[in-house]
Amino acid sequence: MRFEVWAPDAESVGLRVAGGTQPMERDATRPGWWTALAEAGDGERYGFSVDGGPVLPDPRSRRQPDGPDGESAVYDQNTHVWRSEWAGRGLPGAVLYELHVGTYTPEGTFDAAAARLGHLAELGITHVSLMPVCPFPGTHGWGYEGVSLWAVHEPYGGPAGLKRFVDAAHGLGLGVLLDVVHNHLGPSGNYLPAFGPYFTDTHHTPWGSAVNLDAPGSDEVRAYLLGSALAWLRDYRLDGLRLDAVHALADSRALTFLEELSAAVDALAADTGRPLSLVAESDLCDPRTTTPRAAGGLGLHAQWNDDFHHSLHTALTGESQGYYADFAAAPLAALAKTVTSAFFHNGTYSSFRGRTHGRPVDVTRTAAHRFVGYAQTHDQIGNRALGDRLAASLSPGLQACTAVLVLTGPFTPMLFMGEEWGARTPWRFFTDHTDPDLAEAVRNGRRREFGAHGWAEEEIPDPQDPATRDRSCLDWSEPEREPHARIHAWYRELIALRGAMPDLRDPDLATVKTAYDETDRWLAYRRGDLRIAVNLSGKPATIPLGGGRHRSGGGRVLAAWEPVGAPGTDGLLHLPPESCVILADD
Repeated sequence: MRFEVWAPDAESVGLRVAGGTQPMERDATRPGWWTALAEAGDGERYGFSVDGGPVLPDPRSRRQPDGPDGESAVYDQNTHVWRSEWAGRGLPGAVLYELHVGTYTPEGTFDAAAARLGHLAELGITHVSLMPVCPFPGTHGWGYEGVSLWAVHEPYGGPAGLKRFVDAAHGLGLGVLLDVVHNHLGPSGNYLPAFGPYFTDTHHTPWGSAVNLDAPGSDEVRAYLLGSALAWLRDYRLDGLRLDAVHALADSRALTFLEELSAAVDALAADTGRPLSLVAESDLCDPRTTTPRAAGGLGLHAQWNDDFHHSLHTALTGESQGYYADFAAAPLAALAKTVTSAFFHNGTYSSFRGRTHGRPVDVTRTAAHRFVGYAQTHDQIGNRALGDRLAASLSPGLQACTAVLVLTGPFTPMLFMGEEWGARTPWRFFTDHTDPDLAEAVRNGRRREFGAHGWAEEEIPDPQDPATRDRSCLDWSEPEREPHARIHAWYRELIALRGAMPDLRDPDLATVKTAYDETDRWLAYRRGDLRIAVNLSGKPATIPLGGGRHRSGGGRVLAAWEPVGAPGTDGLLHLPPESCVILADD
């Protein structure tokens, strides 16, 4: 087979394969590339030596059976025979579910997670959104310190395990998205600098030198990232990618990497006949992220909406630290603004940033499904000191209100694993660094970070302690007992209602109408012929909804957390404490 590697500054490159080493030759047609032919089959270990240095893994390795520090292995993509015919599934009308393979089950493998996919299909989920699965040090971690952007973490089951998982998901009608990290790699196990200018000091990021998207050599670096993204979608039949922290991509070129990526993914979708989606994480509050390329945007298909999360979180918890400060002064007003305008920060002053932030979304031209709405994510739980979920502090009634606001709102809803039954297990920050110095630096850094906010260091879970990961695994006995069983049934009812009612999937943000009372802590909004109301206070609320659309009364109750009557002809809804209702006009 043919081996190749990009090493533009090397004087020589050697290929080690099947226990022997041979020199590679420069590719006359591609500057900086080296090639060699050698006998090798599926599973054969190999690596490259640059200028007589140590044997290093292939930057485009498809498999790292011994982890990111070991040699690469040949992987034959044809060894998996796909069982499920799959036409694909796009984002309009979707309900996403963020899943971490390593803690979704105690086993922490693709096969164990696949065995639990029936739970999601029954719930009404349409897409599983996997957290990163590229190789990273040790066995357990979040995955954002991954390297080898073309390979799959071996303890999860490697590339074969991922294909079995995707095949099982498609067999149940579930699409699969994958979180990929292009803004940084490693640091442990990151050997890319030994091969070429994959990073540049032209820009700096919180993780050090930036990935080289615009300095000399960046054409090949972009090709590396583009090739990786397309390989996930093509070779693993994934339905889309979630792009981590795109605001951290330092890119000054006229044609940005994200535009190149969206164009390449759209072309692959046309070629395969399957809808393929790119979902960005971005804190820029910039509608150009999801604006089509033809209209001057980046052309990504959706983006996470942190403004919706932050306003919802402050309304539920009253927290006001950090970035929540911008939303805490009037959280229900902030929430009402996001469900009608997408962004809270649309050219407004941000006290957290000390400057104005964001720009308005044209709600008459931008479909609401391009924004992903959620109450919890891996970041918003795991980056808390103790990894506590909302269920640790909210009553079942407030959890029910949370579900209504996420699942009947205008955005593409997303749940974090276990949220659907009010899981009480924490989800904490955990690592398994094999480098003792790095492990100690991570441990001490986390303790210092939260110690500066008043936490005692001994209260902060040790990321390197295996028990920290173990305590983050879902407890699958919870859904069988109360109050979890009732919460689970409520989520299932709401998702079914979303699927049955076109008004709840209407992408027109301009038609969403809201009313709220900051003091009495209630919020109501209209979506077509449906009206949704939540009472977040500990007291009964009287909410003036007005008559039905045809003024013949208050309509009928479609779903309610506690027993509640429809409004009378006076249009007044009497809602119990910490409760919610969905009404249909007569």
